Amino acid sequence: MTTLDLSADAVTLTRQLVDIESVSLGEQAIADAVEAALRTLPHLEVVRRGNTVVARTDLGRDERVVIAGHLDTVPVNDNLPSRLEDGVLHGLGTCDMKGGDAVILRLAATVPEPVRDVTYILYEGEEIEAEHNGLLHLAESDPDLMAADFAILMEPSNAVVEAGCQGTLRVEVRTTGERAHSARSWRGVNAIHGAGEVLARLNAYEARTPVIDGLEYHEGLNAVFIRGGVAGNVLPDECVVEVNFRFAPDRSEAEAERFVRDVFEGYDVRLTDTAPGALPGLDRPAAKAFIAAVGGEVAPKFGWTDVARFTALGVPAVNYGPGDPMLAHKQEEHVPVADIERCESRLRDWLEGR
Repeated sequence: MTTLDLSADAVTLTRQLVDIESVSLGEQAIADAVEAALRTLPHLEVVRRGNTVVARTDLGRDERVVIAGHLDTVPVNDNLPSRLEDGVLHGLGTCDMKGGDAVILRLAATVPEPVRDVTYILYEGEEIEAEHNGLLHLAESDPDLMAADFAILMEPSNAVVEAGCQGTLRVEVRTTGERAHSARSWRGVNAIHGAGEVLARLNAYEARTPVIDGLEYHEGLNAVFIRGGVAGNVLPDECVVEVNFRFAPDRSEAEAERFVRDVFEGYDVRLTDTAPGALPGLDRPAAKAFIAAVGGEVAPKFGWTDVARFTALGVPAVNYGPGDPMLAHKQEEHVPVADIERCESRLRDWLEGR
């Protein structure tokens, strides 16, 4: 089994994590390594559920916080193993989000008596369908392990606080026709041609940009897949356009679904996946204290993250982690060493009450 050296600095630890391939649904090796490393620390209680590992202090502090990160990555794209060049660490997962995971492990190992109790969660299945998400499973099986006054999700955020997150849903918009030989096309109805109006409505969409807690969010409605066709000489009788809606956190999932159904009124619309957004919650005392500790301006989170799972449990949460989120999932994914070091230093100061 691959071992992790928790006495190493966070950058070295990031490299160790990156070099354990952990594409979604293949997290067992990295979860084994994380669990084994954390179980050597006597000041932590360690629990494992599937390939999700939870480690907690139990010092009787007045406040408990959660610091969480996912262990899985998107598929390998000729970007392993890691390499360090000129103060930048390259490789799959460096940005999304093993740099953040390394910071979590370093804090877990080196801050044995924080001024607030801490629950560290390293979980599986974030990069794929919600049914595989380790936090979702944990919320269902052991919600007490996610209970806290405040949560930090270490998604890449350029080492600044990003509050809340957008919700996301996917639908299939289906057009139907009638098959016919392409040499006698007038005898049938081409379902792919029928999808032209679906695309026209998408092109006509104007994004909504609501301001929430002083932060401007930007919605988006986009086709992400299209499929149809039977053979090179047959008119297709079905075409499906998959549409993704990223909605601001002031909409509920039900409101977002109604909006999308209104956009495609008259078509067969089938909901395939949905996840709620998370309001910023910047008025919460715990959030204010954290923002004051790490400094800088707060930005809105574009995209969905698992902060939504904490807010659904009544726990205010923010995104704060090393790396540029624009590099997530790219072949050239990388993270500046300075980002990793900055996040570790600021979180350490906050946990030690400096």
